[in-house]
Amino acid sequence: MSGSVLVIDQGTTSTRAIVFGADALPLATAQEEFPQFFPQSGWVEHDPKDLWRTSLSTARLALAKATDAGASIVALGITNQRETILIWDRRTGVPIHNAIVWQDRRTAAICGDLKAAGHEDLVRQRSGLLLDPYFSATKIAWMLDHVPGARLRAERGELAFGTVDSFLLWRLTNGAVHATDATNASRTALYDIHKGQWDDELLGLFRVPPALLPTVMDCAAEFGTTAPEHFGVPLPIRGIAGDQQAALIGQACFSPGMVKSTFGTGCFVLLNTGLTPIASSHRLLSTVAYQLKGRRHYALEGSIFSAGATVQWLRDGLGLVRSSAETGQLAAKSDPDQAVYIVPAFVGLGAPTWDAEARGTITGLTRATTRFEIARAALESVAFQTRDLIEAMRADVGESGTAEGAVIRADGGMSASDWTMQAVADMIDAPVDRPVVLETTALGAGYLAGWQSGLYPEPEAFADHWNLERRFEPTMAADVRRTKVAGWHEAVARTVLRPGA
Repeated sequence: MSGSVLVIDQGTTSTRAIVFGADALPLATAQEEFPQFFPQSGWVEHDPKDLWRTSLSTARLALAKATDAGASIVALGITNQRETILIWDRRTGVPIHNAIVWQDRRTAAICGDLKAAGHEDLVRQRSGLLLDPYFSATKIAWMLDHVPGARLRAERGELAFGTVDSFLLWRLTNGAVHATDATNASRTALYDIHKGQWDDELLGLFRVPPALLPTVMDCAAEFGTTAPEHFGVPLPIRGIAGDQQAALIGQACFSPGMVKSTFGTGCFVLLNTGLTPIASSHRLLSTVAYQLKGRRHYALEGSIFSAGATVQWLRDGLGLVRSSAETGQLAAKSDPDQAVYIVPAFVGLGAPTWDAEARGTITGLTRATTRFEIARAALESVAFQTRDLIEAMRADVGESGTAEGAVIRADGGMSASDWTMQAVADMIDAPVDRPVVLETTALGAGYLAGWQSGLYPEPEAFADHWNLERRFEPTMAADVRRTKVAGWHEAVARTVLRPGA
């Protein structure tokens, strides 16, 4: 079958659209950044108009480029920043508040109260998640409680909740479809990942009215058709997955034990655990990896909140670099004898620490410290945090639980940095593979839409499309690694130790 798929990849700091051909290679792309808003310390919001505007404009531009090149679009796929929530009026489609972003920490106290009341075991057993502001449930409750009249309107069925995929699906179909997929549903802390349905007890615990919720579907399904005015012709929407699960699919990690790590705004390591979810003993997450033909596959996940965001801070916050690409060049010139560490807890720490109240620190500064060492510390913080996640996964599943010698398939914007990928390989003491196609998040959503359309083959055959661009082998001496890791753990301990603790 000939044809192409159009993918909307709605991220935390930008939206991109990519058209993939029948060979699963990109034919056309468009990207547009948009602002984040920080109303208070630890709060992060998006204007819903920006999410919709950039999704529509980038998709139209990529579509026009591909069409000019002779491509014929058979389906649309959507992938999105997860856990970010919106609530809108079912009649008008107008959101009642800015989107509350996955990084937002405003509900830390609510999570603390629920944890103190002994509810975390229930949340973990049903949803596979922990009690943390990262997930959607407490964000929904906060919005209902703080927007006048919202809770009553929600209970009357006048409002709709969605993660970003659901919001875009609603808009693209002009309100005809209110749905999501199993991967995004599994990030809300309201979804029973074992039964594959919204959980009444969790809804009661978080005070979320069932009338708000979208229908949950497979990742590859007939989600509806775009209204003709959006792209000139109606396009069937046939694939949806949260960004990290989409990257797992795009990296062709279909076999249990395979691992991918996406180095974007945050960093997310996912280990395919097959048809059985694993309950972590090291505060990792169990989540739906993908659901095809009604069968759920699971993953063990570790989440780092600040990866590329740290480099962005060096550029936009401190003005130490002109571009993100410059960071690796500076790091390469740094003094190796200076033990400078950045713990980038700008919005708290994710796995395996899970400290919502922690804030960033820089340790080891001397008068000899320059922007070279700061740049190195920023990039090394990603490598150290990745090591923490891999070590936790190894402890949960054992060395035999990871396939191919624990090779990690890397993607995302930071994976383009040779210096950073080498640092990761050195810290985890395992190879890091970088594919030819780095936009694996979009590719995963494209695969889902294309597979549903008959354009792409079954997962096992699609894995043959994955091609290696470069492998980074660890070269660091074991004693050097031990010293660096010990210094990192000391820096983290200083970060989470607060006065009076």
